[in-house]
Amino acid sequence: MADEEQARLAREIYERLGGAENILRAENCMTRLRVGLAKKDEELVAAVKAVKGVLGVHDSGDEFQVVLGPGRAQAIADEVRAMMEADRKTAKKKPGAKAAIGDGEKLQAAIRAKNATPVKLLLRRIASIFLPLIPGFIACGLITGVLGVYLKLAPEMANTPTVKLLSVFGNAVFWGMNLFVGWSAAQVFGGSPVLGGVLAAIVSHPALANVMFSDAPLVPGRGGVISVVLAAAFGAWLEKKLHRIVPKLFELFLPPLFTVLIAGTATIFILQPVGGVLSDWIGRTATAAIASGGAFTGFVLGGLWLPIVMLGVHQAMTPIHVDLIARYGVTILLPILAMAGAGQVGASLAVYLKTKNRRLKTIVASALPIGMMGVGEPLIYGVTLPLGKPFVGACIGGAAGGAVQAHFAVGAATLGISGLPLAGATNNILAYLLGVAVAYAVGFAATWILGFDDPEEE
Repeated sequence: MADEEQARLAREIYERLGGAENILRAENCMTRLRVGLAKKDEELVAAVKAVKGVLGVHDSGDEFQVVLGPGRAQAIADEVRAMMEADRKTAKKKPGAKAAIGDGEKLQAAIRAKNATPVKLLLRRIASIFLPLIPGFIACGLITGVLGVYLKLAPEMANTPTVKLLSVFGNAVFWGMNLFVGWSAAQVFGGSPVLGGVLAAIVSHPALANVMFSDAPLVPGRGGVISVVLAAAFGAWLEKKLHRIVPKLFELFLPPLFTVLIAGTATIFILQPVGGVLSDWIGRTATAAIASGGAFTGFVLGGLWLPIVMLGVHQAMTPIHVDLIARYGVTILLPILAMAGAGQVGASLAVYLKTKNRRLKTIVASALPIGMMGVGEPLIYGVTLPLGKPFVGACIGGAAGGAVQAHFAVGAATLGISGLPLAGATNNILAYLLGVAVAYAVGFAATWILGFDDPEEE
């Protein structure tokens, strides 16, 4: 997006959301601007939906989400936050000016506490740890996936310098993943990022294998990213406590020293074993569920994923995907869950062919291509969810596609992408594409049979 167009889009969204007087906070995920609003009504929702470049909106109660697509959400959120800061500084400088709505920290805290549950906030916080890592997962996962397909076709090329170098490229994010997660987790929990990275390095250090306690060596990397998140979170908490009690004269070096010594020791003897148990349990549960339940497990997961997303607890899957990739090289859950988006595509195509509403046809036609590429929000919030029954049809399509993915135990070596692009990062491209086709077809058929109330022309 050109800078001028980006500025225009951010300004229009900002103004129609009510500016600094109405926006309490502005955050983002990969595809959406997420704002807390002091006031919202149907007029505001309609005004934001009408902005050129907005793909859809969704009101989850505790926050208002503006769907912008990958690549735009972060940039627009940065622009909105900058405008909020500038306007609030200007308002404070005006003689006799009253504080803007949401200007006070107490008001923001009260509204957020009222509308957000502790579980959702925690899950959102944990998911935000991995958000900066997603571009690395996408790049390295696609390299690994495509390279795997190439070597199946030409195994004799495995020892060539080019293939070996590309293997290093594809493995790079996973080789350094604990360090990245430690740095990001410490930042999210309010500590020094480098200390989070140090604690992650302690967890991963190969020399741990040479250290014996109770006649048993320590295990480098035990617990994977789960141990790292626990260590970084505890380290950040401890560091903040130390800064409060250490005299100013010693504040430069005592808090980091004691954070590493105390949190590092707690990590090795408490947090890493706990993380190891959790990681082992997640790995065994996920693989056993697919192995024993097969297509039925995939059917249930694929069918329920869209409602889970609507409830806002889908962030819990991000660390699970990362842990599975770290342990097994692939996550067997992502291809199943990706079928929910494919079901949306089939359901929306049925809507396109059945509806007589020209505006609805235009929305579907513009959103279908990016829906096939794995960005499903415009189809969810602009087409299937408002119509009702097509959303159910999409869930049925997702369930059917999920059953196919589970039956063939398809795994993905990345996260952050979905739809057709994910095929290149899977360990069975043909089976994955078969699942996508099934989700398309069943989502289409289910929606066609269920029907929907065709909206009148506005």
